Amino acid sequence: MAEFDHDALQAEMTGWRRRLHAAPEHGFEEKQTAAFVAAKLREFGLTDIAEGIGGTGVVGTLTCGTGNRAIALRADMDALRITEQGDHAHRSQTPGVMHACGHDGHTVMLLGAAKMLAKEGGFDGTVRFIFQPAEEWGKGALAMLADGLLERYPFEEIFGLHNQPGMAVGRFQTKAGPIMSAEDNFEIVLKGVGGHAARPQMGNEVLVAACALVTNLQSIVSRRLSPTDIGVVSVTELLTDGTRNALPGLARILGDARSFRPEISAKIEEQMGIIAAGTALAYNVTAEMTYTREFVPLLNDESLVQDAFVAARSVFGDDAVATAREPMTGSEDFARFLEHVPGCFSFVGNGENSSPLHNPTYDFDDDGLIFGARFHAAIARQRLPIS
Repeated sequence: MAEFDHDALQAEMTGWRRRLHAAPEHGFEEKQTAAFVAAKLREFGLTDIAEGIGGTGVVGTLTCGTGNRAIALRADMDALRITEQGDHAHRSQTPGVMHACGHDGHTVMLLGAAKMLAKEGGFDGTVRFIFQPAEEWGKGALAMLADGLLERYPFEEIFGLHNQPGMAVGRFQTKAGPIMSAEDNFEIVLKGVGGHAARPQMGNEVLVAACALVTNLQSIVSRRLSPTDIGVVSVTELLTDGTRNALPGLARILGDARSFRPEISAKIEEQMGIIAAGTALAYNVTAEMTYTREFVPLLNDESLVQDAFVAARSVFGDDAVATAREPMTGSEDFARFLEHVPGCFSFVGNGENSSPLHNPTYDFDDDGLIFGARFHAAIARQRLPIS
């Protein structure tokens, strides 16, 4: 195996990451990011590089030895429509867009692994490096799959990483089975008759009904699901056509629901419809509900989780590797790949004092880059061993 300078790679990755952080791109707009990724893969010596997969996705293929098995390593590339409030030199230069979830770091960790594996080898088979667009929308994985990802660049299993604020840099966690939830979106439209704020009796306004409905929806989890089932129902927007002295005749209630099993998602939808209809009837207004499923639950394969732990211990050390105590109610587009092949999604620390994900002051901790790159390389060698 060729000698490789990991300290130099850490410094190099820090430069790449800060460059990407300063030039964030929203989902399906990651043209500059994708071009940067493809250029780096070519620089590392990869010759099989596909661009424009699912819009702006990139797939790099690296084969070593004679093995006929293929695995995939995946990173997401998109940023969020958030205005950055950080004051570091590499802050976003794109107004209203920032890497508030660390996808710049995820992209660079996978690039670092590609460079390590291209220079060091140490595996027998094929590694697909998948750089996915539009994870935050929950649309990028589906777009790549619809574009023939598995048919054109087949693989038998897939692995991914996400940074975790609140967990120390240099620490690793995952678990078998459910680890991230489904996300459903809903919109309930209440319609009545608006009117003058001084004469509510002359119309049939909807704001009181909307407020009651927001409160009533909270009974789904507390009273209509078993205490042993995990569910979250969150109303995130209440919009009306009223103004300071006019009572609204229309209200829109929007939000999302989280769960880990399809039957719980179905139960939430059913009960939401019953509550919306009942509340509307009680206030003499009408209700129309739209309910969509944006993300599916992320279910890790048990045997691949065990291999991930083995690979992680070789990188992080025994004391820094742990089983996640409970699943997270956040959602992740990686789950779409797991509907087709088994895989494992894991978490690496971004620092105990890190700002939360999706926060305007968030930043990826560059000290964690080398850990992620080394893990990606280690799992490739673990799953594609040289016999």
